[in-house]
Amino acid sequence: MRRQSTAELARKYTTADIEQLRQMTRAARLHHVEGARQTEIAEKMGISQAGVSRLLRLAEEHGIIRSIVVPPEGLYPDLEDGLAKAYGLSAVYVVDVDPAEDGVAQILGAAAATCLAGEFEGGPVLGFTSWSTTLREMARLIAPRLASRIRHVVETLGDLGSPMLQHEADVATLQMAQAFRAEAVFLRAPGVARNKAMRDAALADAHLQKAVRLLDEVDIVFVGLGPADFHGPLEENDNFFTAEQLAAVRAAGAVGQLHQRFIDATGQTVKTPLDDLVIGITLEQLRNAGRRIAVAGGKAKHQALAAALAGDWIDVLVTDVESANVLLAQASTPAKQVKGTP
Repeated sequence: MRRQSTAELARKYTTADIEQLRQMTRAARLHHVEGARQTEIAEKMGISQAGVSRLLRLAEEHGIIRSIVVPPEGLYPDLEDGLAKAYGLSAVYVVDVDPAEDGVAQILGAAAATCLAGEFEGGPVLGFTSWSTTLREMARLIAPRLASRIRHVVETLGDLGSPMLQHEADVATLQMAQAFRAEAVFLRAPGVARNKAMRDAALADAHLQKAVRLLDEVDIVFVGLGPADFHGPLEENDNFFTAEQLAAVRAAGAVGQLHQRFIDATGQTVKTPLDDLVIGITLEQLRNAGRRIAVAGGKAKHQALAAALAGDWIDVLVTDVESANVLLAQASTPAKQVKGTP
């Protein structure tokens, strides 16, 4: 029998219903497949033991628990568990997206707005990647949180792209801050300066200094990643690198970038003079963050995602089915053998 797609599931249930089904399935698998006690499940899922009992009861009522655990159609717990175990992730959310469709970023962003609801425990500083199309969509749709320990939402990279893209980034940062009733802290400077002197001059600004200091205190951070090349709407002279600079870092072994800091296929840092041009979070600051969340998918991100996972730069992943299958297939390749360090 053909499985329903996530889109078909969305037409049948509300987003709240889908998230409850996901929680029911996760609790059922932990209890009946992995043999976890209810107290262990409660700790892992961040809910009360009474909440676990309720989820297990509902799972039985919905037919998820029979003689085996049967996940609702449109959800992919086997893929999620496989990726979590292969890469040592604390949580994985796989979304069904047709790879032939446009708008993969928007679909993943919309899904992240719902499925990441339980991943924001901590604070007081949340690092946000405001130039990401996916995360801007998530920020637009994220539900307000009445109680949160997050007090600052700080941008992790300066301005990239056109003035319109920069405006959209500002709006997204403000939306995230409003959702958590937190202060929005902007990095209003070029994400990539033309030279080191321009970067140093920009960092003399008191507002930028506040943002940079907060990056040392980030507890939860969204990981911005992509290829070591032009991507999305970015072009030369858009507060970005030149084609020659990008060609040079690829020649040095870079296959991807994390907040415009470059890594190779094993997730190791590729140190270049371009690091001195970037105004944003460093890889050392990223490594020290308490929880690192990536919302990314699509063929263009596969190589960078695999490298970031190989280097242990991600703790929580939201991705699409095709990307999940590719990443799981690559989990045992030599690139996974060495963990990255900043």
